[in-house]
Amino acid sequence: MKIDWTQIDQVEYKGETGTAIWQTLQLDGLRIRLVEYSAGYLSDQWCQKGHIVHCLEGEFTSELGTGENLRLVKGESYVVSDGMSSHRSISEHGVKLLIIDGDFLKQNPG
Repeated sequence: MKIDWTQIDQVEYKGETGTAIWQTLQLDGLRIRLVEYSAGYLSDQWCQKGHIVHCLEGEFTSELGTGENLRLVKGESYVVSDGMSSHRSISEHGVKLLIIDGDFLKQNPG
């Protein structure tokens, strides 16, 4: 499937500070997003969902509920499964991310 991001609406979400612009493609059990955080962005919520996050431009920090900080720069990725980590995003200078999440990131019991 080819994705033409120029044809996908941009939706703005306010953070605790700054803004996030999402372009979202929602499929059955799969969500693919291009997300841009403005300079000075701090998420207004902690997330428990699993994601595959790839940094396309800039840098950001994923603040973990444990107090750890995971910094990603252009070309780096991280993966977390649903319920495995409480996290929120911080971007000092702005960042563009590709974020993929969906049913495949749920923990399998047993």
